[in-house]
Amino acid sequence: MQVLQIRPMEHVSVDEDRLGALYSQLGETGAEDVVCRALEELALRLAHCETLFQEGCWEDLRKNARSLVAIADQIGMYAVSHVAGDVTRCIDQGDTTAVAATLSRLVRVAERSLAAIWDIQDFTV
Repeated sequence: MQVLQIRPMEHVSVDEDRLGALYSQLGETGAEDVVCRALEELALRLAHCETLFQEGCWEDLRKNARSLVAIADQIGMYAVSHVAGDVTRCIDQGDTTAVAATLSRLVRVAERSLAAIWDIQDFTV
């Protein structure tokens, strides 16, 4: 018997125009502060989403996923925002299997997006 292991790869990108707008509006120090706080908050909330899912706290999971939408939009992580929205829709539909699948996708997309934004940390406008 042969077991096939599937490793889904998600295409992610960070909207550099959105980051550029933050730098223009807030200056380098202000923008870096906003981006760093957003990244930290994303990582914390993402971990919390997994805990809430395992505990079956659907209402809190929905609130947490909705907050990820706003945070990700703020710094141009639109793939994260989109998938977090998908998680909330699956919760609204009461489909726990779909919630598990989309939450797993959210984790993959967020991890790759976090890596992508760190890769452009030396971003200049």
